[in-house]
Amino acid sequence: MEKVIRSYLSGLRPTEPQSYCNLTVIPLLGEDHTSDDYLLLDEALALEVLVVAEVSGAGSVPELRVENASERKVLILDGEELVGAKQNRVVNTTILIAGKGAFVIPVSCVEQGRWSDDSSFFRSEERMMNADLRAMKANQVYASLQQSKEYRSDQGAIWNEISDKAGRRDAFSPSMAMSEIYEKDRPLLREYEKAFSPVPGQIGAVFLVNGEAAGLETFGRQDTLAKVFGKLLKSYALDAVDRYDTTPEGPDPSTETRTFLDACGSARVEAFAAPALGTDGRISSDAVIGFALAFEDRVLHLSAFSRKGARGIHGKRSPMARFTTRRRHAE
Repeated sequence: MEKVIRSYLSGLRPTEPQSYCNLTVIPLLGEDHTSDDYLLLDEALALEVLVVAEVSGAGSVPELRVENASERKVLILDGEELVGAKQNRVVNTTILIAGKGAFVIPVSCVEQGRWSDDSSFFRSEERMMNADLRAMKANQVYASLQQSKEYRSDQGAIWNEISDKAGRRDAFSPSMAMSEIYEKDRPLLREYEKAFSPVPGQIGAVFLVNGEAAGLETFGRQDTLAKVFGKLLKSYALDAVDRYDTTPEGPDPSTETRTFLDACGSARVEAFAAPALGTDGRISSDAVIGFALAFEDRVLHLSAFSRKGARGIHGKRSPMARFTTRRRHAE
């Protein structure tokens, strides 16, 4: 798995950055690495060939049941939010579900204050957990895999971080739902969305917040990146809004990107059996934390996050910084 990941990363080619306020996106160009036919989560739900439900009438917080009625595989990305049933959840790692298959997938709750049926099945609101929190979750899942071979997160820590972020963003809800933060900052996120778009040949991106690399998202196919780009962008933009700095200082974006890619390429890799199909490779060093899902030695999705950025989720934001953010976006 280490050789597969290193080879894949070596083929990525950064190109001209796109920037808005304190978020910079460096498109990564690359050739398609796989021709494997799969649907994405939102596509499968829209076609009504995928059913996601509680594992039983009683339910289980860290697990959901997925049934795929299609002949095609379904790729569900780490951090994608599933809304409804007893409480909203996010997926703990990227998972490839077999055609005509059913599986119990590992998830985390992002709605602490509700445990009652909202619907029989889950739906998608085309959201992902914000990148800083995904970084923390990736570290927790890696520790769980090392200890018990399970894709489990620290649920209490996730609830605490959602609560803290909701407090900073003045985005409280009766059920302490992560979704309320997205709703509160929807006008700001729309401004970020307008400033970015995929470029021809793009297969991934490095995201910089306040001039520093926050994370890397790459895929096995260019069309996959194009389909999920908006969802990924909002997850990083949510952190950019939360960590807004009026005077970000850092190295040249190209230099920062190359340094981050080199750190990913030199990190150690530990392979585990993926929850469904393929192999999950955990990427870890003092600088980065992440994972890659490979199927038949082809990378389908690779995520890596800065450990510095992940630690930053515990930092305090000054009232002046929050005021400046609101004022600048209102202008």
